[in-house]
Amino acid sequence: MSSCHSAEISAAPSAGDHSAAGASEPASAYALAAPEEVTAVREILEAAGLFSGTARIAYLGLVDPPRNTADSDSGCADRRFRVFLLDTAGGKPHDVVVSATRRTIESDTVLDTAVTGELPVLEEEFEVVEQILAADPQWLAALDKRGLDVAQVRVAPLSAGVFEYPEEKGRRILRGLAFLQTHAEDSAWAHPIDGLVGYVDVTARTVDRVLDFGAVPVPEEHGNYTDPELTGPLRTTQKPISITQPEGPSFTVAGGNHVEWEKWHLDVGFDVREGLVLYNIGFEDGGRVRRILNRAAIAEMVVPYGDPAPTRSWQNYFDTGEYLVGQFANSLELGCDCLGEIHYISPTVSDARGNPRTIRDGICMHEEDASILAKHSDLWSGINYTRRNRRLVISFFTTVGNYDYGFYWYLYLDGTIEFEAKATGVVFTSAYPGKDYPYASEMAPGLGAPFHQHLFGARLDFALDGGPGRVEEEDAVRVPAGPENPRGNAFTRRRTVLARESEAARDAAPAVARTWVVTNPEKTNRLGEPVGYKLHPQGQPTLLADEDSSIYRRATFASKALWVTRRDEAQRYPTGDFVNQHAGGGGIPEWIAADRDIDGQDLSVWHTFGLTHFPRVEDWPIMPVDTTGFKLRPEGFFDRSPVLDVPAPESGGQCHR
Repeated sequence: MSSCHSAEISAAPSAGDHSAAGASEPASAYALAAPEEVTAVREILEAAGLFSGTARIAYLGLVDPPRNTADSDSGCADRRFRVFLLDTAGGKPHDVVVSATRRTIESDTVLDTAVTGELPVLEEEFEVVEQILAADPQWLAALDKRGLDVAQVRVAPLSAGVFEYPEEKGRRILRGLAFLQTHAEDSAWAHPIDGLVGYVDVTARTVDRVLDFGAVPVPEEHGNYTDPELTGPLRTTQKPISITQPEGPSFTVAGGNHVEWEKWHLDVGFDVREGLVLYNIGFEDGGRVRRILNRAAIAEMVVPYGDPAPTRSWQNYFDTGEYLVGQFANSLELGCDCLGEIHYISPTVSDARGNPRTIRDGICMHEEDASILAKHSDLWSGINYTRRNRRLVISFFTTVGNYDYGFYWYLYLDGTIEFEAKATGVVFTSAYPGKDYPYASEMAPGLGAPFHQHLFGARLDFALDGGPGRVEEEDAVRVPAGPENPRGNAFTRRRTVLARESEAARDAAPAVARTWVVTNPEKTNRLGEPVGYKLHPQGQPTLLADEDSSIYRRATFASKALWVTRRDEAQRYPTGDFVNQHAGGGGIPEWIAADRDIDGQDLSVWHTFGLTHFPRVEDWPIMPVDTTGFKLRPEGFFDRSPVLDVPAPESGGQCHR
């Protein structure tokens, strides 16, 4: 057992967070990482001889406290951090768990990357690819053949994937595609240098190969979306929209990250790999807080591209597992990114050298009107009833290369939980081969954008009323006309228990309104039915790549809309721990091979959702936001509507015409 009194480190308030606990208080199990903790972890690694001058931290994050222990819900917590250590000199990487509370190394695993896959891409490796290629004779010859100055060539550092190159196994490889940037503010994405790709070993700092498939005209039209030539005169028609809360927001924040709003209670976390993580989500009902989810996060995100051209057929990016979306979180600006009465949280992450880096105002929290909650004009009673909905919004934005993603969690008055991903930024570009090319859109003269998907993997650890879970698949069923349905108007529903992991790999089916109901079979509502929540998918396509493809093996999680596994503290990510240059089969497909019983067990529900993007002309030169997501709605969790106590929009219940 750990002791609070042995802790040398405590969670300090985040910048911009005026309600955080004082630095003298012990860190709770779910507090955000503090700068002092990151520094302590680095010092512990140094003292153990694990962090030399050539070492880099590829990942550092808090380990979730074990559930159902004395420490898990108290302020007396053993604050443990998991660290991936990379040796830039080529030594073996390490997977280490450090207790910042007890200042000890809990475990140290030396990795064989030929088996496990590589550690995530370091930010400093981004520049290495361009630098190494800029000095390579083959690369320079290819640019010279095209009449291009290497000083104006930018190289996108792209994760390598796993293909028919056995010599890449166990080596850190990035691939580079080139773009022309004619001046400092020029959008290089408008000028792809097609037919050319470089393969770089970022540890040895060598070029494995340069593939030149022949010069292709570089698109000339610029894509500078702030240039007056494209914008024209800016609109002058917009009148101000003012969002005011004279008495302040309705939510409170204690200890830096414990949030209470209306009847919701939760802890806001942040991880450099997953970004936002919500813990201990509960809803107050009948004078007590009823647990819904222990943990909710987007545990993986993959962007598979669908152009088979040899220059790009390998393009598939795991923005979470390979690039760590959390480390690129934006500092959000009032009036630009967030409107209204905003509460910011500034999470702390580690840089590659083990120094704490605080992302100023990286998490935005506010409440907003959400249209009508309930309305009825009753002809018999004469009652005219209107209640307005509102929601709590917890969000962050991240920039990963050319794309920007917003991750938005919404909590509603009626117990609904919603997640929405917002995709924007600049589409990845190529030269356009010609009219009717079947794998890309033409965005501007000679400029293409390959078809691709943005697929997200949510991890939802259910704990309805703190108990075990059962998952049932619900389909709408058409009833044939017959003796019991003489007029043929009947339809019903069918629920099927998903009892084992092998049965719980499921596709969405919009034609039958397929949903999945998670219940606690040990707890019933007043009608004797098990309390539950229903997952409503959007039902868009999952992974479209062929089942024999490399990306299918590596992103198998994205091939189904639903997976259910027995909860295991070690099973964190649907692709496994190390997705970079992993050959595939890790994560969910490996776990479900055990085919564990999941009926009435502690469960993790994994939901895949996303966008299939056939880029439009309107997506160029900068893409308006596109959205995707899912909803969780109470399904017998409450005994009746939980919003009967919501007051009318104005005092006295009168609305003005």
